[in-house]
Amino acid sequence: MDVVYRRAFEVLTTSRVARALDLEREDPRVRRRYGFGSAKHLGDGAPLWNDQLLIARRLVEAGARCVTVAYGFWDTHSQNFPHLKRHLPAFDQGIAALIEDIYARGLDRDVSVVVWGEFGRTPKINKAAGRDHWAPVNGALLAGGGMRVGQVIGATDRLGGSVTSHPIHYQDVLATVYHNLGIDPHAFIQDKSGRPMMILPGTARPIAELL
Repeated sequence: MDVVYRRAFEVLTTSRVARALDLEREDPRVRRRYGFGSAKHLGDGAPLWNDQLLIARRLVEAGARCVTVAYGFWDTHSQNFPHLKRHLPAFDQGIAALIEDIYARGLDRDVSVVVWGEFGRTPKINKAAGRDHWAPVNGALLAGGGMRVGQVIGATDRLGGSVTSHPIHYQDVLATVYHNLGIDPHAFIQDKSGRPMMILPGTARPIAELL
């Protein structure tokens, strides 16, 4: 643990990280292209704060291997449609700018952008004009990583309730990310008691259409 702590403190105290977090160093035109949003949390959700997306790109350029951004509140059990009408435009602007930036800076072979939630939403609207949790169908947006992008893989019925063709398991999405990182998704790691555990099951495979 001492080694892990030392590495963590080295990351936090390096000037490269401090510079990456300082958006005053960024071209104002680029900041406007990303949009700004707000640092205020939305209930129990993360803020719609597009500066986070720009900071993510800057951290990658500073040497970070993996950056996670918690963005927005999408647990719309009530008033789903007014909420999305207000908040999706900021999301759309920020994600589009990030992906454009990755390609414009020549990072698209090395950097994967993955936009993903943990489950989908019910095709049936509830009595509060909301949509509840729905495990059978979800979607993910992948860009960069040297992948063959610009395609839709898989399809659902017209309500988005069930898969009608080419289902992609979430483990295959994870296998694709590991592949892009240069990590064997079937390699073994040790748990705390020293037992070997495979990162992903042997059935998980990178999505062939993307490679």
